[in-house]
Amino acid sequence: MRADDGDFAPRLRGLLLPVLVTGPSMSPTLRHGDAVLVRRGGRPVRPGDVVLAVFRTRPELLVVKRAVRAQDGGWWVRGDNDLVTDDSRTYGVADVQGRVLLRYWP
Repeated sequence: MRADDGDFAPRLRGLLLPVLVTGPSMSPTLRHGDAVLVRRGGRPVRPGDVVLAVFRTRPELLVVKRAVRAQDGGWWVRGDNDLVTDDSRTYGVADVQGRVLLRYWP
């Protein structure tokens, strides 16, 4: 499953999901090609968590970003790379689908 591939957004099932990070928006924390494990459910999301999310204005876009603050029943999310603006600055509030637990590749 790729984090930028909307084809998978409606089919998120299971407690643990493998996700492939694509693009530079989470650099240097995560890089293009990193594989992460995402947990659905569990403890509530907190500011600073890296999450798998879907923007309300772009429901076909599945992204890995950092949760900044709860807002309007969802989350304001941003990438760690300030030069890339494909986050809430462009698309607004996102709904969190799960929390990134760990990077398992490379």
